[in-house]
Amino acid sequence: MADSLPSLAFLGAGSMGGAILQGVVASGIDVDGGIVATNRTKEKASALAGLEGVTSIALEEQPAGNTDAAASAGIVIVGVKPAMVPDLLREIAPALRPDAIVVSVAAGVTLATFADGLGSDARVIRAMPNTPATVGKAVTGLAAGGAASADDLAVVRRLFELVGAVVEVPEEQIDALGTISGSGPAYVFLLIEELTKAATGKGFNEQDARLMVEQTFIGATALLAASGEDPAELRRRVTSPKGTTERAIAVLQDAHLDRVFAEATDAALARSRELASGA
Repeated sequence: MADSLPSLAFLGAGSMGGAILQGVVASGIDVDGGIVATNRTKEKASALAGLEGVTSIALEEQPAGNTDAAASAGIVIVGVKPAMVPDLLREIAPALRPDAIVVSVAAGVTLATFADGLGSDARVIRAMPNTPATVGKAVTGLAAGGAASADDLAVVRRLFELVGAVVEVPEEQIDALGTISGSGPAYVFLLIEELTKAATGKGFNEQDARLMVEQTFIGATALLAASGEDPAELRRRVTSPKGTTERAIAVLQDAHLDRVFAEATDAALARSRELASGA
């Protein structure tokens, strides 16, 4: 892995863009030419101003800040709200460097929208990170536009690997990826909520119930990561024949969790398509 990245511009360094930016800074990787980040307000900009090597711009003070930032960067990360993307692209298009790679973390905005705003020869990559980016444990899906080269994809992959794991997919799979890794943390949190309720129902106080359940999930995933084993094999090891866990797993399997998760992710995908069509 190369030990440097091209200069970076984060246009709209909100929660997701800010998490990626902080991951870059925390990694200590060299950024040739530095990092510029824009936010609408002085308050949001000030939160990033203290980061080493980061120039933080408040658009209320510097209205041309997005264009100024884009003009300086080898990689331009577009993190504004999806509805704001077309106007932003028109604004920055004349200022982009010819060698710039444009990365979108704006959910649901297609590569075609970027081609409309920047021209079909713009080197664009769609990225869909998830919220564990804030702790360096993201899963990020990447889908490259037709004008992006293998080298472009490799450098953007390197950027997102600073905050977690990366999966490369064709654009038609990016919404489906969102139903798994994008929404997935919410599924895990829901399971933790429900198991905590089961614990309090068995007489444990809220503090002990939370500790038991949360640390069980954290410990189980740490064991999965450390062991390199298939989760089904680890489940078998906990499930002694004719034991208590076997009885519990039988109840869960009778609830047809496979079908429930298929239906849940199908519902999320249908809603994603509705949102893309403006519904």
